[in-house]
Amino acid sequence: MSTASVAFIVVIPARYAASRLPGKPLLEVGGLPIIEHVYRRATASGAQQVVVATDDERIEQTCYGFGAQVLTTSPDHSSGTERIAEVVDRLGVTDETIVVNLQGDEPLMPPDLPALAASRLAQDSDADISTLAVPIETAAELKDPSAVKVVCDNRGRALYFSRAPIPWEREAMLQISDTQVNAGNWLRHLGLYAYRAGFLRCYPNLEPAPAERLEQLEQLRALWHGYSIQVAVTRQRPGPGVDTADDIEVVGRLLKDYQS
Repeated sequence: MSTASVAFIVVIPARYAASRLPGKPLLEVGGLPIIEHVYRRATASGAQQVVVATDDERIEQTCYGFGAQVLTTSPDHSSGTERIAEVVDRLGVTDETIVVNLQGDEPLMPPDLPALAASRLAQDSDADISTLAVPIETAAELKDPSAVKVVCDNRGRALYFSRAPIPWEREAMLQISDTQVNAGNWLRHLGLYAYRAGFLRCYPNLEPAPAERLEQLEQLRALWHGYSIQVAVTRQRPGPGVDTADDIEVVGRLLKDYQS
């Protein structure tokens, strides 16, 4: 199944009150607000519909200015997934509709990746969610707690996500080298998801999982409640997102290369 044959929509959750960088979606990179770059990546992905979901009038008005569809959502959501669940209900889509969650701070997201996540979910009719992973390339990346690792079963479905280096190689992990890591036994999770709308309608009522609280990984909630997550492995990595003021300059330089 080619990615071009899959129907999906993209929802971009965008909050103004980010703890580390307030007003982040409206900060300019390369002459445009970050949210407009993300919207352009989403529209280039082949999505049938792209919606920005925000709780802030400033973001709403900015998005209207560059022609985006916007839904103003409740300010009480605790996560972007809950915000997307509200959008799904308001759009009235069917439970089988594939909805891609594209974070509003990813101006360098390759358009192929949202389409890949949607395609992977469409290929597995029994899966509830799909996400992406890339091979880990260095021992430092494997041991970095900010690089989330995923282990999959023989169908490509996630068994577990962790900030710890999993799977743990019993004999060699403490002295593991980059060459050993490049054998391809470890995967880094990319935080891009495609959901069936029916799952999103259930999500706000799901109790957080104990492991989710420990790892601070929201996707563990779905696994704990018995939902399946299909993982598509790719070698295409997105550029860095924007989390801090220092990231603005870095992303701005990379954006010039991206657009050239």
